[in-house]
Amino acid sequence: MLLAIDVGNTNFTVGLFDGEKIKHKFRLTTNLPRTSDEFGGQIVEQLAHQKVQPEDVKNVIICSVVPKIMYSLTSGIKKYLHCEPMVVGQETKSGIRIATTNPMEMGADRVADAAGAYFLYGGPVIVIDYGTATTYDLVTGDGSLIAGVTVPGIRISANALWSNAAKLPEIEIVKPKSILAKTTITSMQAGLVYGTIGQTEYIIDEFRKESGYSDAKVVATGGLGRIISEGTMKIDVYNDELTLQGMRIIYEKTMGEQVK
Repeated sequence: MLLAIDVGNTNFTVGLFDGEKIKHKFRLTTNLPRTSDEFGGQIVEQLAHQKVQPEDVKNVIICSVVPKIMYSLTSGIKKYLHCEPMVVGQETKSGIRIATTNPMEMGADRVADAAGAYFLYGGPVIVIDYGTATTYDLVTGDGSLIAGVTVPGIRISANALWSNAAKLPEIEIVKPKSILAKTTITSMQAGLVYGTIGQTEYIIDEFRKESGYSDAKVVATGGLGRIISEGTMKIDVYNDELTLQGMRIIYEKTMGEQVK
């Protein structure tokens, strides 16, 4: 089985593939300092809860936007899972051509998202990931990632509200029943959720207009992506496993073999 580890700024998500399907999935917090033993031990412990033994994991692929934890994480995997992890980087065969001005700037998570969206749903496709940052990327019909937009994520915007305004409380991020908010909490929720929906629809429209890909499909992922996707008709597909599936596809293309 293949273990895919998506390391984000807030959490990292671990998915265990049995063929093309994710058999088990769990999350750990990224910003807690851990040793290699802690990383390896926690991953093995989580797998053990699902009755998966270390020897059942034949290969590991990592997609990371947090360089500072990579030494401990990869060392923990080598020690506890006894395999050399593949780390998604510029030399990895993703099947996606990065056609931006400086391809080296493109994050591994965005490449994985693009691979997942393009090979699962076809192109042209607009890929949106509602993570710590919200990212919008445009992939053409021939698999070229040609443009991207990056904005503060929903939680970053929420934290900015209650951290910088003394009288604004910390709130749960949910979509209120109406944009005609009548309380402080619902007004904040309306601003965050409806504001993101409006941003999403505008960027999709502009991507389609300026690129000429008026029929580009829109695929979304990320923790809060479901809330946004349910609030707009412009998102065609929400797939919370998109990044992990993209990593599986990248692994298969790099190694020239299917995950078993």
